[in-house]
Formats: sequence, C-alpha cells, structure tokens
Amino acid sequence: MSDAVRVVVADDERMVRTALRVILDAEPGLEVVGEATTGAEAVSVVRDRLPDVVLMDVRMPEIDGIRATEQILATLAAPPRIVVVTTFENDSYVYDALRAGASGFLLKRAAAEELIQAVRLVARSDSLLFPAKVRELAAQHASARAAAPWTTRLTEREAEVLRLMTTGLTNAEIAGRMGVGPATVKTHVASVLAKTGTRDRTQAVIAAYESGFVRPR
Repeated sequence: MSDAVRVVVADDERMVRTALRVILDAEPGLEVVGEATTGAEAVSVVRDRLPDVVLMDVRMPEIDGIRATEQILATLAAPPRIVVVTTFENDSYVYDALRAGASGFLLKRAAAEELIQAVRLVARSDSLLFPAKVRELAAQHASARAAAPWTTRLTEREAEVLRLMTTGLTNAEIAGRMGVGPATVKTHVASVLAKTGTRDRTQAVIAAYESGFVRPR
C-alpha cells in the first residue's frame, strides 16, 4: 500500500476514531497510519507518521484542533492536508480552523461515502471540499477592509482563475471554462497561491473574500 493515501485520525472519542479507521482502512488506496486522542498528541503523531491527510477533531483536550493545526503547519516542511471534523457546520470554530490553515471540514454525521470522497479530494487538492459552505462561511466573516496588496499583482488570467476557484471548480473544469489546457490552469493556480501567500485553494478563497477581491452576494 505504498501508494495509499496515508491518514491520521485525531479525536478524543474512541468510538469516533474506531469508526473512521474501519471505514478508511476498508477502502482501497486509503490507510490509517496513526491515531491521536488530544491536540498535543495529534501534533506528535503527525510529525512521526508524516501522513498525507489528517482528520482533526475541532475540540480536544490539552490543545484544540485549531491550535494543533497551526502547530503542524508551522513546523513541518511538507505538512499534510488537514480536514477538521465537527458536530456543527456553523460552529465558529470551523471558520477559525480554516483560517488557521485547514483545507476543509467534515461533519461527524457524514456518511461513509462522504468521508471517503473528502479524504480523496483533499489529498488531490485540485478542488474545494464543500465549496458552497466554504463560500458561505467566508462571506459571513468577510469585513469591509482595504484591498490586500496582492490583488493588484494578479494578472487578468490569474484573477479569472481565482474567481473560478472560489466557485469550487476543479482545474479541468476551469480549463474547460477558459478554453485552455489543464497544465496552464495548474500553473495559474500555483501563481495565485504564491501571490496571495496561501497554501491551498481553501485559504485562497478565504483570502479572496477577506480582501474584498470577491464580494459576498
């Protein structure tokens, strides 16, 4: 299973960890390589196991999932994608976790198929996980502030790519919309992330709303 997506599950509830492990380990191409019961333990396990994806409970003992996310992203040269797992999708902790660097969120009541799809999608990182909800959260928390300096540094094509990214389109879908090749879109996406100072599409969408580059509707 050397090509499998490696996953760490962090949750203080044993039944939740067990359920997630059973679902993921039964799926070809996915492998749970570690578990953690606290935020501090999650940081340690991730550093030791170097997974591709982390399923991170938002509320855990010692340090919460938000602080654990920040520590993981700040201390690893090639950090994993982090998906915060929560009971309530409108919890303010969800947006705080996304701003801290999480690549998406997942409800604890999600079906097995949604869980599997979420892990695979985040591992590929070519689209947003639950784009409508991410946009809704970003719009709710957007404030009237001066435009960020990066907004003037985007080329016309990069600006178009970012606007399409906020709708949740994949690279292939953006390529079809713009009439260019997927490789060209991939290059534009990389440039957008670099200019916005963000590590993935989710962070770029949040930056787009918080800077006023995209206005809530």
